[in-house]
Amino acid sequence: MAQELDSSKILYSSGNNDECYTPDYAVKPILQYIPKGVTVWCPFDTEASEFVRLISKQNKVISSHLDNGQDFLQWQPKEHWDIIVSNPPFSNKRKFFERALLFNKPFALIMTNTWLNDSTPKIIFKDKDLQLLMFDKRMEFNQSDGKVNNKITFSSSYYCWNFLPKQIIMDKLIKPPRQTVPPYQVSQDICNPLTELLY
Repeated sequence: MAQELDSSKILYSSGNNDECYTPDYAVKPILQYIPKGVTVWCPFDTEASEFVRLISKQNKVISSHLDNGQDFLQWQPKEHWDIIVSNPPFSNKRKFFERALLFNKPFALIMTNTWLNDSTPKIIFKDKDLQLLMFDKRMEFNQSDGKVNNKITFSSSYYCWNFLPKQIIMDKLIKPPRQTVPPYQVSQDICNPLTELLY
């Protein structure tokens, strides 16, 4: 007898790769679409986030993070905010997008393009106009140890609602050149302490 799948566990899987950080080059393209004078809530970000650092140069920013007891699914700022911009964890994404839509305010959230193959976006954006800011290159996210995960096998976009001037925008990612580590060079001169004693 075939075992039945629990769809809630599939759609709301916990995952273990959620602590990844967005590099500055992936934040810069969204800046031009943030209206002047609005307050931006970055709900998955600490003060060290590139979202907070770059957006705060042009707009007021409110940042919050689960580590500070500010769970996006249950918490929102007491002070006024206008739009959401951030990179949510890729697990539990359905819950995050449903919550974002409930606020009925514009948002731009990074998510994998492979999610478009799922039925979930079709369900939650059925009566909303999903907008996409897509790119010619893959984003490479920074890991918690500071290293760049350059083995990303998927591309990502900004999934937006009521945010962009049109439904789909193609843009370029200006990625910094990857620093290459010179190959380890083995010396051709082999020093053997035993042979050195003979001379």
